[in-house]
Amino acid sequence: MRSIWNGAISFGLVSIPIKLVNATENHSIHFRQIHLADGGRIRYRKVCELDEEEVSGGEIGKAYEDADGTMIPITDEDLAQLPLPTAKTIEIVAFVPADEIDPLQLDTAYYLSANGVPAAKPYTLLREALKRSNKVAVAKFALRGRERLGMLRVVDDVIAMHGLLWPDEIRAPEGVAPESDVTVRDAELDLADALMDTLGEVDMDSLHDDYREAVEELIAAKASGEAVEPSESQEPGGGKVIDLIAALESSVRAAKKSRGEGEDEEAGAEGDMAEVHPIKKKAAKKSAAARPKSTPKETGAKKSTASGSSTAGKTTQAQRKTTSSSAKRTSGRSTTKSTAKSTAKSTARTATKSTAESGGKTPAKSTKKTASGSRGRASA
Repeated sequence: MRSIWNGAISFGLVSIPIKLVNATENHSIHFRQIHLADGGRIRYRKVCELDEEEVSGGEIGKAYEDADGTMIPITDEDLAQLPLPTAKTIEIVAFVPADEIDPLQLDTAYYLSANGVPAAKPYTLLREALKRSNKVAVAKFALRGRERLGMLRVVDDVIAMHGLLWPDEIRAPEGVAPESDVTVRDAELDLADALMDTLGEVDMDSLHDDYREAVEELIAAKASGEAVEPSESQEPGGGKVIDLIAALESSVRAAKKSRGEGEDEEAGAEGDMAEVHPIKKKAAKKSAAARPKSTPKETGAKKSTASGSSTAGKTTQAQRKTTSSSAKRTSGRSTTKSTAKSTAKSTARTATKSTAESGGKTPAKSTKKTASGSRGRASA
């Protein structure tokens, strides 16, 4: 970055050569004045009021206008003869806590860069001293022909200086506050606090100039010959607040909605309403009433599924219960005999499978005994 001033920081008997660099830049879009009839550029020319002739820059000097309109010429030589110890020096006069500086005094910001290798050590010393003390330095310096007040503080690993307005340049806020006495209720303060909490904090790096971007888009569209569509402008709010409580509540809701918090709460509320247990019970009763009564086998199957049987023994026991309940409800003996036969067959298959898995050590008599026992129980 290009330096705009070279000098030194006077820190007691320590002198630190530095360069002054602008820390800010202006991104505002500037317009030119043109003649609407033909688009010609309108320029301002410096013309003398007495002879009405244009004057060049070399013929222009400075003067102070007195109260009666008299011009008192002041030359650069006159100003150079004035005692100005801060002409090339940033003279530190005090170290104070940062909260003692009124933000109304803050002006243009600059970066102070060490000028040369020998300046690195005292520069670093001042920077670390400011860091450890948690204070800022108040200094005087001269720039562009006038003495100014400044505040030095540490930004990352750089010493920055803010130009300060002199205390007598800050106007007193007389006649600015409301003239009438206003009482604020606790409920209104609570809602204001809720609105502040809802808005929360913001990442300063994410803030940008929306209007400047809109102007740039407008210029680009006109330069390319595209039609410019008018954007939807927000209607300005009214000057009167009818209900402060209602306005605060609406502001809180709007802030939550903009952050997506309101939608999450509504979705959560809908989810809670969806899980209503009485509705599930009624649905279960209706399904039970709609089911035909003459399906005892399905009932037995559901019972066996609900029990979550995992072994062959539990499955056989469930089949026995199903067989016995089916036998009691059925009036024909033929149905009972067929059920007993199917039970005996399934028991035999289970025994045979278990025998095969165990390596064939189970004797055949136990298999026959199990099968005959199953037939006897089925007959009973």
